[in-house]
Amino acid sequence: MIKWGIIGTGHMANIFAQSIKEVDNAKLVAVSSKTKKYLKIFGDKFNIKENLRFENYEAICESKNIDAIYISTLNNTHLDLIKLCAINKKNILCEKPFCLSLNEAKEAEKFVRTNNIMFFEAIAYLSHPQTGYIIDLINNNELGEIISIESSFGFKVRKIDPKSRLFDKNLGGGAILDVGCYPMSFISLFLKDYNKINFDNITGEICHTNVDIAASANLTINNEIKCNIKISLKEFFDNNSIIKGTKGQMIVNFPWLPEKKTYLEIFKKDRYYKSFINSDFSIYANQIKSVSNNFLNNKHNSQSRLYDIAKSLENMTYLDNWTQGIK
Repeated sequence: MIKWGIIGTGHMANIFAQSIKEVDNAKLVAVSSKTKKYLKIFGDKFNIKENLRFENYEAICESKNIDAIYISTLNNTHLDLIKLCAINKKNILCEKPFCLSLNEAKEAEKFVRTNNIMFFEAIAYLSHPQTGYIIDLINNNELGEIISIESSFGFKVRKIDPKSRLFDKNLGGGAILDVGCYPMSFISLFLKDYNKINFDNITGEICHTNVDIAASANLTINNEIKCNIKISLKEFFDNNSIIKGTKGQMIVNFPWLPEKKTYLEIFKKDRYYKSFINSDFSIYANQIKSVSNNFLNNKHNSQSRLYDIAKSLENMTYLDNWTQGIK
């Protein structure tokens, strides 16, 4: 049983605290917030003992009562909190993006490795059974040789608030940092033999707060698979992923937030069918269970598809390249 503490009491912290109730290998025991009001509300809501409600981040990291910490605070706080957790030998699940830049990512990696702790970035869809099922279908040659992949994540923000986390550069604003990790990590699932992602073309738009509000890229993986990814904070997309092969194509209608029961659409020359996937847990509970299992075993199970510090650093390298390409 992994005893978890949460830093932060916002939206994602509440989702984590609710989701952890579904699993049997983890328990929420502590929380930290610098705001007394929210600390009390959160602590009361999730029945956290008074002595495990911490008013500063150092205290929760130093506590002997917890094994791991979920970092749910704003993006610009992540690096300092990763350092603090690492120094105090606490394993980490950090909300995405785990850093604001490639330089920060390299610094985070140094602290994680130097202190010999385990780190994962919270890209939740990777832990859902649907993602594994997609890979299995492709490995079983259901689509033949993969020719192309399209993947998108776009939504429309009604008003650009320069002080919001989405549009303030100092808070880690921008579409690429906020949702770029989704399509980028999706195409990365199909990399083979240590191949890299090659950028062929990059387009994007910078809004008046000096962050990217939309971006797209044409890329090549494994030297042969053509990919197109696009993201936006100003336009609703289909938010799906389409994989085309020599024997057919697959549409993943709900790649990023699949429910407990979801499905894939398979189009082949001679037939069309839906392949249904059932999960025992919600998407975030799947993530908590998988991460906690890795912590319990003190070893990263590569089959879990989780983003450890090496994968997160590599992904941030691609996101940084993407960002630099539209400036």
